[in-house]
Amino acid sequence: MLSLACRREGWSEPRLEEVHGNTLGLKQSQLHALRRTYRRRVDAAEVISPELARHLTEWSRETNRQVGVLLDRKGDVQWVVVGDARKLVLPDVGRARAGSHRLRGLRLVHTHLDGEPLTRDDHTDLALLRLDLVAAIEVKDDGLPGQVHLAHLVPQNAQGALWKDERAASVHELFYDPLAGALALEEEFARAQTARRTGGRERAILVGVGGKGRSRAEAEASLLELRELSRTAGVEVIDAVLQLRREIDPRTLIGKGKLEDILLRSMQLMADVIIFDADLSPSQAIHIAEATSLKILDRTQLILDIFAQRAQSSDGKLQVELAQLKYLYPRLVGRDDSLSRLAGGIGGRGPGETKLEIDRRRVRDRITALERRIEGLSESRAVRRRKRNENGLPVLSIVGYTNAGKSTLLNALTGSEVLAEDVLFATLDPTSRRLRFPREREVIITDTVGFIRDLPEDLVAAFRATLEELHDADLLLHVVDAADPRWDGQVEAVESILRSLDLLSTPRILVFNKADRLPPGQAEALAHQRDGVAVSAAERTGFEALLHRCEQVLWRDARVAFTGRPG
Repeated sequence: MLSLACRREGWSEPRLEEVHGNTLGLKQSQLHALRRTYRRRVDAAEVISPELARHLTEWSRETNRQVGVLLDRKGDVQWVVVGDARKLVLPDVGRARAGSHRLRGLRLVHTHLDGEPLTRDDHTDLALLRLDLVAAIEVKDDGLPGQVHLAHLVPQNAQGALWKDERAASVHELFYDPLAGALALEEEFARAQTARRTGGRERAILVGVGGKGRSRAEAEASLLELRELSRTAGVEVIDAVLQLRREIDPRTLIGKGKLEDILLRSMQLMADVIIFDADLSPSQAIHIAEATSLKILDRTQLILDIFAQRAQSSDGKLQVELAQLKYLYPRLVGRDDSLSRLAGGIGGRGPGETKLEIDRRRVRDRITALERRIEGLSESRAVRRRKRNENGLPVLSIVGYTNAGKSTLLNALTGSEVLAEDVLFATLDPTSRRLRFPREREVIITDTVGFIRDLPEDLVAAFRATLEELHDADLLLHVVDAADPRWDGQVEAVESILRSLDLLSTPRILVFNKADRLPPGQAEALAHQRDGVAVSAAERTGFEALLHRCEQVLWRDARVAFTGRPG
């Protein structure tokens, strides 16, 4: 009988009749009236029926609270939500439908007590939840519905608009078809997504953070470097945002409001990734990920991704995997109550060991195994270094900020063909070559992995087998990109890493590379100021002065014994 009555009144079958939101202080009769809302049904081609609109506005005027319903595309009421006089807080409506071009398949219709248009919160819910539409019905003094404001998303456009606002004088004059509109939008989104993905690269928005302890200029320089890192990783940067804060937000890093702005911007530009120029804590990564369906990366993850792409040798791949697992391990945090560990027995964990715990144990075991293998690498490298040192040849190691031209310098000095590209971290594995000096003297010259500001500690630890090569060096050639306006800060960053590796006592020469990119004499002036040498590895100029300086440090200062034939 109930089902027949429901069909006769135009209602759907009753479901779990739960009222969500601010229900404190409501009478049982009022709650009962709201629960009956679930029995109503709206035609799929109309935003809301006049009967349901009147039901909502009368209840809203009686209680002086906003009330809303979430309707599916069949017109069934899926959620009934109560707010206060000013706003409505939506419950967790679950994950979005599959595909970034799909809408959620729900439309929100709610009341506004003062007849105001759609608010920022309404538009934010529309965009971030990817609702089919959002509508607000004016509640008149007599409880009847008045004018209706509604908004729906729009395809990418030259004006950069995310949504379109419309208004109707009454529910009876509301002619927008939500079902046809949603299907047309999804078709447009799918077409735009197909056209965008023909390039094959992910599109990213970069987010820089400045404020306490970091000036605006420093934050801007760091954001430029993040752009270069993204380019190296094969990511297309479509926008960059700088947020200055006195205090870092412990939950979202940049604040909830700014995060919402960035997420709206990401929808407008159809971004795939948001990359933060900071290291996100595990809790920050979780809170940001919960706010969006986009991929979230921080600076450390981006650098690890680059290293994973660039690692060629088995040694390099092992070291990168170890760094990635050490980064991942503290972020294996369960958020599902069904995965909670069950205690049982005396001092035991019981039979309820979860998949999360199994994953954590496997990661720990893999980390241990990798550390043992890398320890073996260290021993093998030590043996090779001892054999090499038996020849009595001094060792020069090239160090420097990434993309300063270290590999290009090695190739130019030795006639080698080591990979050299205009990207960050082009080479990860150490390369050794023999270099003959004009006076018939020879040295071993070694190129190492490039450094960068705030190089992840786990990465430094994982690459210790590679960086141990530096401890046997008799001289360090610290290559500096003289054409980079940030070269001074890069020198400090490299020296900070050398200090952490206990290498500051090793003699080193500052080599100001890329002199050909500066006005004549400027690189030489910089080198004279810092007691260095100016060269151009690309043009192969300045090498005579560099080799003379190396000879002076190695032999004339009695750093090593002479083993070659006298000239």
